[in-house]
Amino acid sequence: MTIKDLNPQIVWNNFYGLTQIPRPSKHEEKVIEYLYNWGKEHGIETIKDETGNIIMRKPATPGFENRRGVILQGHMDMVPQKTGDSTHDFLKDPIRTEIVGEWVGAKGTTLGADNGIGVAMAMAVMEDDSLRHGPVEVLITYDEETGMTGAGELKPGMFKGDIFLNLDSESEGELCIGCAGGLDGTADFRYRTYRTPEGLVAYKLTVKGLAGGHSGMDISLYRANANKIVARVVNPLVEKYGVKVADIKGGSLRNAIPYEGEAVVLVKEADVKAVKAEVASILAEVKAEHSYSDPEAEFHFEKAARCPERYIQDSVIRRALKAIIACPHGVARMSDSMPGLTETSTNLAIVKCEKGHLKVQSLMRSAVDSSKANLAEQLRAVFELAGAEFTTAGGYNGWTPKPETPVYDVVKRVWKEMTGTDMKVMATHGGLECALLGAKYPSWEMVSIGPDIVHPHSPDERVRIESVAKVWEFLKRLLEEVPEK
Repeated sequence: MTIKDLNPQIVWNNFYGLTQIPRPSKHEEKVIEYLYNWGKEHGIETIKDETGNIIMRKPATPGFENRRGVILQGHMDMVPQKTGDSTHDFLKDPIRTEIVGEWVGAKGTTLGADNGIGVAMAMAVMEDDSLRHGPVEVLITYDEETGMTGAGELKPGMFKGDIFLNLDSESEGELCIGCAGGLDGTADFRYRTYRTPEGLVAYKLTVKGLAGGHSGMDISLYRANANKIVARVVNPLVEKYGVKVADIKGGSLRNAIPYEGEAVVLVKEADVKAVKAEVASILAEVKAEHSYSDPEAEFHFEKAARCPERYIQDSVIRRALKAIIACPHGVARMSDSMPGLTETSTNLAIVKCEKGHLKVQSLMRSAVDSSKANLAEQLRAVFELAGAEFTTAGGYNGWTPKPETPVYDVVKRVWKEMTGTDMKVMATHGGLECALLGAKYPSWEMVSIGPDIVHPHSPDERVRIESVAKVWEFLKRLLEEVPEK
């Protein structure tokens, strides 16, 4: 059995089609073409805007012409993360899906159910002429995961509907009515390199197998951060043994908790035994501290295949390591008004060295704009005191809940009638495009729904098969119950 055999087939067939098209963020050219051609082939009014967003329109079914217009929305891109032993090329290779019990996952990579399942449902609505609904429009945005570019550059006046259903939530039975805002921060340490002297032996520290995950949804799980671990190990080696650092890196995406990291260090031959013992002691502590959150963690400290010819300036690496250790990461504050929801957090996402620049990139999130700004100033203080240049970019405000809008009552009523249970009304610490789109279309009544997806932004990403079927049935019924104009 493959995912094309699952029910509802119209949704899973569309999702399968998306898995065959490379679509990592910033590289959506092929999926834009695919979606555009798919719309035309199905006789659907389809346009591509200047940014790369895809817009589809379908008229009301007979007898539903007086219903309010609905916009279904998802994003076309996916987070390209893979396991350390995977040879997958996200620019060329299709995602290899697998059915594991009640879940669908991928072999060694992210699945792309975030947000491919939502897009597949929107496509199914466009395709299925047996459905009953008022006017329906679909917005499939470009580059959501690395900057919400498509939503940010969407022009006003493109849509006629005023009920907006975002299909990018990840918990069945939850009605999302708000989200956190975000801000990127980058610290830049400029450094020189020096030729490696004789008598030094190169060792490579590798951290892998951490749980990682979505830096918004999973940050409250207190999972280990590979960048923090690498700095924690290397810093005392520099302090106690004068170890040189040839390279240090970890993480690859601003919105994913870094689950892999590494450093190449140069050790005096006479200190090798003591350094190995120091590393083993620290890593044992880390393993014990994260035995619950990251049980599959792997740490290695082994002789490098070759000795690097140059190393990073000592004074800079000392300051950078201390700053990485001191930099806030994780939950800064939980919400007072919505128990269990993270209000403010930081993800120390990426560390990399290239062409004389050691860069540390973080993503700050908060439902409170002033708290987000204050957090950015904390990071600025840490890195500027360490001698780095600190800049921010890509800021966006949160989506403020408006629970008084009529569409909430309709959504909750339909779910209760279908399942016999009450829908949980909540907000998310993840970033949703509703925040940017609502600023352009302030008259929209906005909600977000979706099926159960676990571990998005990591190779452990899974979507629950039964949940997809239930949310699809809910979406169909909801479209039938849209109120009149």
